Formats: sequence, structure tokens, C-alpha cells
Amino acid sequence: MLLLLRQASPVKDRGMDQHEIPFAERRFRNARLRRGIFLLPSLFTSANLLCGYYAVVAALSGTVTDFDHAARAIGLAILFDSLDGRVARMTGTNTEFGVQFDSLADVVSFGIAPAVLAYAWGFRSVSPTAAINVEQLGQLGWIFCLAFLICCAWRLARFNVQGMAPGSSKFFVGMPTPAAAGVIAAIVHGFKVPLHDWRWSIGWFVLAAALGALMTSTIRYYSFKDIPWTRKQPSLAVILLLMSIAVVWVYSEVALVLLACTYAATGVALHFVRFFRHRLVSRTAGTL
Repeated sequence: MLLLLRQASPVKDRGMDQHEIPFAERRFRNARLRRGIFLLPSLFTSANLLCGYYAVVAALSGTVTDFDHAARAIGLAILFDSLDGRVARMTGTNTEFGVQFDSLADVVSFGIAPAVLAYAWGFRSVSPTAAINVEQLGQLGWIFCLAFLICCAWRLARFNVQGMAPGSSKFFVGMPTPAAAGVIAAIVHGFKVPLHDWRWSIGWFVLAAALGALMTSTIRYYSFKDIPWTRKQPSLAVILLLMSIAVVWVYSEVALVLLACTYAATGVALHFVRFFRHRLVSRTAGTL
């Protein structure tokens, strides 16, 4: 009996070894796949950072073509920024490291890059006149553009702590940093030729500061996160979406300016509508 058990035991051991080898190999492959999936969102974030860095370098060059290239780079950064978070959620690879890396990249692409672009495009080609001191105009410009950059960093830090608007993921609290940077990039891309009149330059710098104020405000902006992009859509919706992309591609100078400015103005308009509606309801309740 003992002899039979001893003869059977090597066979059993060999059988166990044969089952363990493919299991270990499959686990090793899954680990490599997971590391690759975690790398995918970081690649989009790195592309976002690359576009922001290129926009800064192009804006410092100072030609009309360079300004346009800088604006286009910021637009590509907005695209990559929208993809990295969506890819991370779809693949289940959300990490705290990815959140912080994305925020640092956004400071460069949507804070430093548009601030440098706005300053260079609005000041470097201004013709000196007796009506204004050009040096003072430059100081005003870099102060207002610095305010834009500080507000961008403030907005990103607040979003990391507080998140979306309370009770709903449909709205951002304050204007999103990509949207604010998109307004500057769209205007530069639409007009291309840098400003030469100091009066337009002052208005341009005030606009940059106003965009910074909108980022740090409590005005709610629609996030588009409740749109079911991965679900089946009606054929008409798909056709309209394709036509919209074609219009933006062909008439980008006009279409992007209209889209960016409309989004910025819509948030402010709806905020005033909600404010006056609340005041009206309060007065009606008080009279009753």
C-alpha cells in the first residue's frame, strides 16, 4: 500500500506543477497589461503639457504665424485634457497621482501659456504714441495676465478640494480653466494679427483679467458630463455632430470665437437669470 502511494505521489506533483505554470504566466501578463493601461491616461496628460510648453515658446517668438500656432496648440491641449480623464474613467485607472499630474499640466497649458500669449499678442506690436506711455501699458499687461495665471491656479486648487457643484455633476463652480484659455486662444486664432492700437490692448488685458475673475467666481458652468457619449444616439444627432465638426474645421476662425465667447457669456447670463428669479420668488413669498 505504501509502495502504491509513493508511486502515485510524483504523478500528483507533476499534475499540480502543470496547472500552476499557466496560472503564473497569465497573472504576469495581466500585471503588464495593467501597467500599460495606467500609462495611457498619463500619455494624454503629457501631450497636454507638451502643447502648453510649445504654445509658450511660439508666443515668445512673436510673429503672426507663431501666435496662430500657439493658439492652435492651446486648442489641442484642451482636446488632450478632455481625453485623459475620460480614458482614465473608462479603463478604471483613476489615481491620485494622475489627478495631481493633470492639475500641474493644466497650470502650464491653461494658465502660463494663455497668459504669455495674451501679453505678447496684446503688447509687443503696439505702436508708441504720445497718448500713452508704452512702458506703463506693458506693466498693466503683465499684471493683468499674471492675475489670469493666479486665478487659473486658484481655480484648479479649489476644484481638487471641492470638486463639482454641490448636488450635481452637471455644473462646474466657476469657469473651467480650459474654457477661459480657449477664449484667449480662439480670439488670437480668429484675428491672427497682433494688436497695434493701445486702446484695444487695454480692452484685451481687461478681458484676460475678467476671465480670471470668472474662474474664481461661483458662477455655474455646464460641464457636458451628463451627455451619454457611449450610448446609442439618434441618426439625426450623429449627423448634426458631424456637420458641426465640419463647420468648425472649415471656418475655425469664426466658429471657435463664437463657441468660446458664447460659452463664457452663457454662464454669466444664466447666473443673472437665476439671481433675479430668486429675488422675485423671495419678494413674492414676502408679500404673501
